[in-house]
Amino acid sequence: MKIIILAGGGGTRLFPLSRSNYPKQFLNLNSDISLLAETVQRYKHVVEPKDILIVTNSKYIFYIKDELRKIDACDAHIIAEPCPRNTAPAITLAVKYLLEKLKAENNEEVFIAPSDHIISPEDKFADKVRECFEYTRDNKVVTIGITPVKPETGYGYIKLADTYRGGYEVEKFVEKPDIETATKYVEEGKYLWNAGMYGFTIATFIDELKNYNTQLYEYITQKSFDEFFENFSALKSISIDYAVAEKSKRIVTIPLNIYWNDIGSWDSLYEHLDKDEQGNVALGDCKAIDCKDSMLMSNQRLVAAVGLENIIVVETDDVIMVAKRGDSQRVKEIFDSLKDRTEAKDHTTVQRPWGSYTVLSQGEGYKVKRITVLPGQRLSLQSHNHRSEHWVVTNGTATVIIGGDDARVIIKNQSIYVPKETKHRLMNLGTENLEIIEVQNGNYLEEDDIIRYDDIYER
Repeated sequence: MKIIILAGGGGTRLFPLSRSNYPKQFLNLNSDISLLAETVQRYKHVVEPKDILIVTNSKYIFYIKDELRKIDACDAHIIAEPCPRNTAPAITLAVKYLLEKLKAENNEEVFIAPSDHIISPEDKFADKVRECFEYTRDNKVVTIGITPVKPETGYGYIKLADTYRGGYEVEKFVEKPDIETATKYVEEGKYLWNAGMYGFTIATFIDELKNYNTQLYEYITQKSFDEFFENFSALKSISIDYAVAEKSKRIVTIPLNIYWNDIGSWDSLYEHLDKDEQGNVALGDCKAIDCKDSMLMSNQRLVAAVGLENIIVVETDDVIMVAKRGDSQRVKEIFDSLKDRTEAKDHTTVQRPWGSYTVLSQGEGYKVKRITVLPGQRLSLQSHNHRSEHWVVTNGTATVIIGGDDARVIIKNQSIYVPKETKHRLMNLGTENLEIIEVQNGNYLEEDDIIRYDDIYER
């Protein structure tokens, strides 16, 4: 049995807490570990970490590795998609990896899982996953459906047909409905929410691709994994629902009657969190007077609210988002309108495999950062076409290479200048965090002005 976890999504509906370079699956919303780490922990009740495969975006690899280290699951496998192509190509690439790299047989049972849901209790969910494979042995594609607790326009729906053993055959899949249609579905009692969880054998999956998606079938049967990977960008972007599930005659579904929340919006998070007697959720440094059924979230500054009702306020150090409860699915519209701005891509503090940096100030022709390099780590050997940099060490000891010079040691309160177009590298060979203030000057100061010549993180 193998678990494939899909962890490449952007999570734009939780903006500004999630950003395109730091999506929802890496947030700590339910405990002191991320949603991704919780997901891996959940499936460790079913398989060993070596039987878990995580498919992600290449820019998230170091986040994934860090999360796996925290939960002692470093044996899990990671595939970084060359580019986003939705869930059907991602799953097919992962199945090809199982066949070629892990030598899986065609009768291997596979379970597909999102990376950012909250499900409890975990032991009962593990039993439900195992139950799925009672159906896959009948050459079925099985999906776990969620029993609706209210009309919801943010989910797709599964219409139930005849009973099949302990589950149901599926009459059809329905895309996200309007509120009137969703209300009708809940009242009829013949629909489940589609949670995007699927189980099948590899043989059944390949057969369904043969029936319904010729391109993916040819990729998985006629190309090696490396050829598949190299030609990934030529694939049509398509979800597993469109590619297979909505067309398949083998689909069965089993209801999940335990707690489930995909945290797909601020409304979903509000519903999950504990509330006070007035129905308010307050996270961080918040002060509410005469507020009702609202959520206040502070990350950096005091959030003070008076007389709010059914309002969501989320504060970060660079964005304040305010929405009416019930409309938070529309936060994606805000995100899409901002997608070319820095705020949509990154927080002011950005994690890197070597540490992190925080943008302290910026203006015309300059940017000031605080850079933290962890012990034993080093930045790439790089240069910049459009900016110079001035480094001042505020903690620890920096080892630097500028141009063709030998490595130099810079201690606390000392500084060094890096001219434009000059190869350079910053290293922390010590045992404590290295912290520097970096002042950039130039006519273009974005992160893509980096030419890398050597990088231990293979970026």
